[in-house]
Amino acid sequence: MTDTATQAKWDKLAPNFDLMAGKGTEARWLPVKQRLYQRMGEGQILFMALGTGLDIAAFPPGRQITAIDISPAMLQVAEPRVAGYPGNLQARVMDVHELDFPDNHFDQVFTACSFCSVPRPVDGLRSLYRVLKPGGELCMFEHTGSRYFPFSAMMHLMTLLTEKVGPAMNRRTVGNVQAAGFELEALDHVFLDVVKTIVARKPAAPA
Repeated sequence: MTDTATQAKWDKLAPNFDLMAGKGTEARWLPVKQRLYQRMGEGQILFMALGTGLDIAAFPPGRQITAIDISPAMLQVAEPRVAGYPGNLQARVMDVHELDFPDNHFDQVFTACSFCSVPRPVDGLRSLYRVLKPGGELCMFEHTGSRYFPFSAMMHLMTLLTEKVGPAMNRRTVGNVQAAGFELEALDHVFLDVVKTIVARKPAAPA
């Protein structure tokens, strides 16, 4: 069952999301996302949490991408960007906890600043694990909590407020990826130990 509270939260933010993010954080991190998305191959790709489609500008052309988001209002704003992508991009309303795809379906999964907002992050990652082919790649651009004082304490305090209207600031996403069964392959700290890219892999099927 779709998490209606999370859906309503992001539906409410959709009309102003581009104004809040498009000229600030999204512009700042666009080059990092472009480098990460260059890993997109020729197979079937799942992109989680498309939002209003700001990330589409960083996608390489000609890919086969299925994008999901829990918020229909976000995807409604994204429609012109989806239509303008020079490749095969389909967007669907879907909760990561309830993925409507077969097991072992996708070659790669990409996420961007999404697991700060998933209510049950390990369960969400296990859902992605299920639909990813053995040997398939999980590529993430995420902001997480910090291990270092005083940032760790500040982010815990900030989360008391921010998670009511948007993302949590103190998620342990790298550990959650491993807890979901993925093998960590690369970790790049983009800003301190807070903003990072994560590349992990679902173990290949036994010979």
